[in-house]
Amino acid sequence: MDEAALCYAPAVVLAREIRSKRLSPLELTEAVLRRIEALNPKINAFATFLPEAARDAAKAAEAKLAAGEPLGPLHGIPITIKDLTWTAGIPTEYGSHLRAGFVPPEDAPLVARLKAAGAIVLGKTTTPEFGWCGLSRSPRSGITHNPWRPGLNAGGSSAGAAAAAACGFGPLHHGSDGAGSIRMPAHFCGVAGLKPTYGRVPNWPLSNNDYTTHNGPIARTVADLALMLEVMAGPHPWDHSSAEAPPLPYTAELGRGVRNRRIAFSPDLGHARVDPEVAECVRQAAAVFATDLGAHVEEVVPSWAAEGPELIRFFWPAHLAIHAPQLPAWQTRMDPGLVACIRAAEPFSLLDYLRMRERKYSYINAISRFFEDWDFLLTPAVSVPAFPPERVRPADWPEHAWDWIAWAEFSYPFNFAGNPAISVPCGWTREGLPVGLQIVGRRFDDSGVLQAAAAFEAARPWSDRRPPLL
Repeated sequence: MDEAALCYAPAVVLAREIRSKRLSPLELTEAVLRRIEALNPKINAFATFLPEAARDAAKAAEAKLAAGEPLGPLHGIPITIKDLTWTAGIPTEYGSHLRAGFVPPEDAPLVARLKAAGAIVLGKTTTPEFGWCGLSRSPRSGITHNPWRPGLNAGGSSAGAAAAAACGFGPLHHGSDGAGSIRMPAHFCGVAGLKPTYGRVPNWPLSNNDYTTHNGPIARTVADLALMLEVMAGPHPWDHSSAEAPPLPYTAELGRGVRNRRIAFSPDLGHARVDPEVAECVRQAAAVFATDLGAHVEEVVPSWAAEGPELIRFFWPAHLAIHAPQLPAWQTRMDPGLVACIRAAEPFSLLDYLRMRERKYSYINAISRFFEDWDFLLTPAVSVPAFPPERVRPADWPEHAWDWIAWAEFSYPFNFAGNPAISVPCGWTREGLPVGLQIVGRRFDDSGVLQAAAAFEAARPWSDRRPPLL
């Protein structure tokens, strides 16, 4: 295959080619590095790029292959790690001047697992400051551009990861998601992103946001998401909240489909403003589940949804207020939106927090009861197509100092509740910008969500569509 095809090839194919010795890990890595060096100046997907370390790892992978040693499932496969996750000996700067130069002494468990599986780390991908928003900008690394149209938002907070996936900078990319930070950039960049069930992938150091941060994969195919999840998943003693369950054979189970499954479809959760082109793409996608895939689909307005906006607008500033002591010394070098969000928590008391937490637990219980009646819920992943990341909201929406959540009302409910949720491409606007469909499942049914996404992918393929980078 030619070099562009090699860079866009799925990991499940590349791993097979490497094992059969039809493809060299070094050949693959060099092709991906050349593509990054040629195209990343237009995109800015990397906070830290490690070409020499990747070459050394590829040479070691080549030697191991030649020696006939046992190989992991990702042997020789290039990957990226988001710059919020610890990597031993590699800067982890959180998109912030406050953490400039920080080099962790050890890998987070998920990074150690990916390396042990044979993956080759290309570098750290960009994130907004401390992952605070869905905008692909950072005072530390600047703007990460949307590959479909540079100058527009690539999404956040896994901004560089989704942009890298869309650009063919290797097949597998790690992301994290506290209110949509895997699914939003997947939507904006036209790739697939899975937020697994909370605890499915260990989170360390554990985030101070009341168990809403999830780690998961971003890729161009559902099978690659499943493969990467198999490697990252499983309990770990460093994360007391990790799920006490081993990973399942997600890849082997992808073909089960959704025939006769009960699927709820909510175009706006009863309260969200949705761009008409996004709404139409998602409605057509929901119809595919009934007409092509044999599922029972019904449009609903979930009774629990109306309380979400008040909850998220309390908890998002409340948890970011951990950075409030840094404002006197650092606020002039911080993202102004983050500063405004932190300040929005100033009136909150401890009693306010505890009362809102009670309400949140009732909200979570209502979501769990909803899924007693439905196997899956379909919604837009995000309300709008990409817009300039210098703004907090699109130009035809009222601007706000920090509230980007107005166009992301579909994602955070399932961070609160811990349900698995995926964004997969379901169409493009008239201007050629991607639109994502969100598929949500019951807690612990990560396999079911992947199966639903794989069935939709087979019915409406997207992975051969590439941004017009050249």
